[in-house]
Amino acid sequence: MRYVLIGYGNIGRKRHEVLNEKCVAIVDPYQKEATYNNYKAMPLDIFDAAVLAVPNSIKTEMLEYLLTHKKHVLTEKPLLFKERQTAHKLYSISKDNNVIWYTSYNHRFEPMVMKLKEILENKVIGQLYFAKTIYGNGTVQNIIGTWRDTGYGVLEDLGCHLLDLATYLFPEYSFEYKIIGAHNFEAIELDYCSFSTVDNRFNFLCSTLMWKNTFTIDVFGSKGSIHLNGLQKWGRSQLIHRERVLPSGIPKETIYNSTGVDETWKKDIEHFEKMISSGESSFENDLNISQSIHALIALKNTGERF
Repeated sequence: MRYVLIGYGNIGRKRHEVLNEKCVAIVDPYQKEATYNNYKAMPLDIFDAAVLAVPNSIKTEMLEYLLTHKKHVLTEKPLLFKERQTAHKLYSISKDNNVIWYTSYNHRFEPMVMKLKEILENKVIGQLYFAKTIYGNGTVQNIIGTWRDTGYGVLEDLGCHLLDLATYLFPEYSFEYKIIGAHNFEAIELDYCSFSTVDNRFNFLCSTLMWKNTFTIDVFGSKGSIHLNGLQKWGRSQLIHRERVLPSGIPKETIYNSTGVDETWKKDIEHFEKMISSGESSFENDLNISQSIHALIALKNTGERF
């Protein structure tokens, strides 16, 4: 598989490290390492797939061009559609040209997230009662004045991961959300957002105002609970599985730890290539996340359900 990398910022460079010799060209109007400064200037016969590591506002335009020219596309999260028609149009183009696109949510490939999913699938915690997920960092001052401080702010940057993980970890549930609180304390756009399902069983919080990197998932069921803390990309991640003692008492704990090199980018590319082989697309997931974010923003001042 021959790749071109469109966008050579922080994420683009991470992708380049993984792709290595598979990357035949780099496109970026500002970076001296770039082979081309315009994606339309690339010869179409030199590559099979493209990686889009570009601002969210220009993704759909690039995606349409690449799909129309029969190229597979991996795009960094999130892929947001202003209208459902745009998503369906792109999906139709991809089907007509026998190509796929995949929007990357690489946290799915964190070792402890994968372990969490395995435990959930084995149903060892019994009936699921409730869950809470928090994702935050302290990058607000780095974001102000950049393209990342546009659109829907932290909901677009970190919140999309929470929406993706909700449907990934709990595929049997249909999620309907409401806003709890949304603020821009320091940034132009949102730097804090808390939301939940309308029945309050699933709660989510994301913010760039947490001065220490934070990623936690807590899941409680009739036979026990699961607690994930940290991401391996930060150096260490831990998962604790607690088995309930009846009628009450100190639970039995099984602890898993994950350290080492961040392999999520490599596994993400491998997953993309498997999707190409199977003809799969991330169309439905992208549409679901896009609609959820748009609706949460529309309802942030009312708290109404959608």
